[in-house]
Amino acid sequence: MSFIHLVGFGLKVGHLLLMLCCSFLSVISVNRLTNCIEMKPKSGVKIWMKFLEIFSGNACKIHHHYYEYIGSREVRKAWSRKLLILLFVFGTILSLWFFWYLRSQAMEKRKETLANMCDERARMLQDQFNVSMNHVQAMSILISTFHHGKNPSAIDQDTFARYTERTAFERPLTSGVAYAVRVLHSEREEFEKQHGWSIKKMTPVNKDEYNPEELEPSPIQQEYAPVIFAQDTVAHVISLDMMSGKEDRENVLRARALGKGVLTAPLDLIKSNRLGVILTFAVYKRDLPSNATPEERIEATDGYLGGVFDIESLVEKLLQQLASKQTIYVNVFDTTNISNPISMYGTNVLDTGLQHVSPLNFGDPSRKHEMRCRFKQKPPWQILAISTAFGIFVITLLVGHIFHATVNRIAKVEDDYHEMSELKIRAEAADVAKSQFLATVSHEIRTPMNGVLGMLDMLMDTVLDVTQQDYVRTAQASGKALVSLINAVLDQAKIESGKLELEAVCFDLRAILDDVLSLFSGKSQEKGIELAVYISEKVPETLIGDPGRFRQIITNLMGNSIKFTEKGHIFVTVHLVEEVMESIGVETEPSKKDTLSGLPVADRNRSWEGFRPAMGISDSITLIVSVEDTGIGIPTEAQPRIFTPFMQVGPSISRIHGGTGIGLSISKCLVNLMNGEIGFHSIPKIGSTFTFTAVFGFDSIPKVNGQSKSEFHGMKAIIVDPRPVRAEVSKYHIQRLGMKVEIVPSLINNSVSTNASKVIFLIEEDVLDQDSRTTVVNHKIPAKMFLLTNSIGGSRKTGLPVITKPLRVSMLAAALQRAMGGGNSVRNGEVPKVSLSKLLVGRKILVVDDNNVNLRVAAGALKKYGAEVVCADSGRKAISLLEPPHSFDACFMDIQMPEMDGFEATRKIREVEYNMNNRMQNGNISKWHVPILAMTADVIQATHEQCINSGMDGYVSKPFEANQLYQEVSRFFL
Repeated sequence: MSFIHLVGFGLKVGHLLLMLCCSFLSVISVNRLTNCIEMKPKSGVKIWMKFLEIFSGNACKIHHHYYEYIGSREVRKAWSRKLLILLFVFGTILSLWFFWYLRSQAMEKRKETLANMCDERARMLQDQFNVSMNHVQAMSILISTFHHGKNPSAIDQDTFARYTERTAFERPLTSGVAYAVRVLHSEREEFEKQHGWSIKKMTPVNKDEYNPEELEPSPIQQEYAPVIFAQDTVAHVISLDMMSGKEDRENVLRARALGKGVLTAPLDLIKSNRLGVILTFAVYKRDLPSNATPEERIEATDGYLGGVFDIESLVEKLLQQLASKQTIYVNVFDTTNISNPISMYGTNVLDTGLQHVSPLNFGDPSRKHEMRCRFKQKPPWQILAISTAFGIFVITLLVGHIFHATVNRIAKVEDDYHEMSELKIRAEAADVAKSQFLATVSHEIRTPMNGVLGMLDMLMDTVLDVTQQDYVRTAQASGKALVSLINAVLDQAKIESGKLELEAVCFDLRAILDDVLSLFSGKSQEKGIELAVYISEKVPETLIGDPGRFRQIITNLMGNSIKFTEKGHIFVTVHLVEEVMESIGVETEPSKKDTLSGLPVADRNRSWEGFRPAMGISDSITLIVSVEDTGIGIPTEAQPRIFTPFMQVGPSISRIHGGTGIGLSISKCLVNLMNGEIGFHSIPKIGSTFTFTAVFGFDSIPKVNGQSKSEFHGMKAIIVDPRPVRAEVSKYHIQRLGMKVEIVPSLINNSVSTNASKVIFLIEEDVLDQDSRTTVVNHKIPAKMFLLTNSIGGSRKTGLPVITKPLRVSMLAAALQRAMGGGNSVRNGEVPKVSLSKLLVGRKILVVDDNNVNLRVAAGALKKYGAEVVCADSGRKAISLLEPPHSFDACFMDIQMPEMDGFEATRKIREVEYNMNNRMQNGNISKWHVPILAMTADVIQATHEQCINSGMDGYVSKPFEANQLYQEVSRFFL
């Protein structure tokens, strides 16, 4: 597949490189040519620039040529067809080469096998022949010693026959051994009388016709070599004259002249009429030196010892010793006459292809022999070579098919890519249009709402009767509900478009939850339900993340709980995820006594089932937040779709409780952006528990807020509450004031310390019975006592000061200050008007907005806090008013305005300030920089990044909120 990838992407890579080269050289040549023209370059620079210009121009021409010719689909199709043909030819050649290679390897192996088998047989035949030859030579020495060296001779025919028969195993290849004595013509008569038989002529006859009596006497000649001793197997040669046969005579004469064993040419053996050879050794009267002359050897000769070798039977006997004798044909030849070799063994067979020749050395240098071997069967079919070649050819066809399909697929993908690119451009344009539409709609809706809410707020500052105040509050609540709905819809739109991003700022988690408690405190007090927050002491004071989005998640979950809970409690807990995971497997199903209100709840442990294990990161922590309520619960059939946008549990729910059904969907998306998870467990008619995790950074340097704690330092608080969970929640809030806390189940049988002036009792309403009140009155305890109650209409019969839940630090501090004779209390989560007045009184502020109603609202809101306000209805007027020197302390500028929006106007103002500061940089006058805060109803475009990039110092959303206004202006006026 790598070849296909190279072919498929080669043209594309070349195309990209060519484009980059052309673009890069074009930019370089143009830029450098421009610089050289401005600097009046020298001739060398001109030559170099001319070269770059020519080269870049040629590269661009090549690029244009590629687009015009090679880049076209027709050319690519033609090239792909040529590559396909080339691939087919290459695959065919490769398959043929593999066939030839594997076949040649098989033939070489077959040839090597034949050579090994043939060489093995030749070596065995040669070794055994040499052994037999050595024993024949040893017998010649034996005869010389015991026949010619003894007088009388120690050897006769019977002794020789018995000896040779018993030692035949030492000569495995000999058919028999005979000894012929040298007899001169002058000694013939006496020799014949001594032995009792005449010397006869050697005549070959058939085995069946052989009769020694019928043989002719040897013709008269100078000397004779009659056989006197013979092995029983060749006893028929006794009395035969070895000199009377042509081959035997030549063999005898060469043997005595050379002093070595010599072989005859293949001949028909007497009586057996089989083909064989005779090995002859001369027997001398005495030991001769190695350099003796032929005459000396002839003169010293006594006789001749011959060994008869039946070649056919000997080779057959040898081959029978080999298990693979049936595999090959073996032929033995005498090749002394190379033109007419004599076959000594074997049959004529058909040519089966291979033949191997192994030389044979039988010790006679004058005679040459060789063994020729052939396989009995023809070479088998080369299945491996054929199958491999066929497989490669098939693979080539498959690769060609894949290549063809890939080329077609690439062409289709390119077409689809171009189509998808066009669709993407259209989708992006539609997305931009959607975002612009949402921004415009947001601005157009929130702008009049800003006027409505602003005017209602200003109306509340006038003298109104009770009925009128109720009408105004109702209108304000309706307007704020509409703004909340708009914000939720816009958040959902930003989530769907993937444009929702999180901030990373430091914030106080406990203060955030106190603010949320303040938001729902009125509703919980009206319903008389317990509303509480508990944060583990292991959670850092300061975290790094997006406090607004975290507040939004908590607000959505608590808002649902408040909406669907009529009795019992709503309990928010925050822990490190490590704390909760360590308790898994230890905690059991919570009982009624273990809950905040004493009512049964849905097991919170089951709400985080399936959460992934938290990944430990050194500079971050993972919080796990649970919101537990005792409301109506979620029906089982509705639980799978609980996080679906705009999905209600049922039509009756939306009709009774209201809502849009997107709060949980937005919360889940926000949790995912915080690298967390969200889950829930709900039991109908019992309640629900929602749990989510979120990852935050943390500030390693804790911030200490000692002002509120030092005021109550050294004091002790005794909480009278029989419920452990509720008592722990109260203890958590009181300890935040720096007080020591003790929990007791009741006042009966509980003593108070002597220094009771610094002891504060906080007694739950449901445990303050008659006995406890009597106990308190009878002992006349001088301690401060407070009644903790859930509703505004709590018990007042005791005469004790009442602290209405939910508990918050600011509310507790205010209540304790009032009891101790302190100053005015501050509502938790709200900025007192006196604080804003201190910041804004006497400040000259420019308000820029193209809408007259918004101008009046903004001006009225700022004037209410003592600011001197100047209004401008366009960005151009703002530029002229803020041109240094001027006396403005700050500027509130709308973003969306005709002719010149707020961003452009801010950039112009910053340019003017920059130029002014540059002119005054040598003086001691401080630099000009007026704080500019964006005012916008467009919550999509009014982001912190856009404001900072345009030179603004912050932004406030319409309508004005006292908290946000205080936070922004305090950065400049404190």
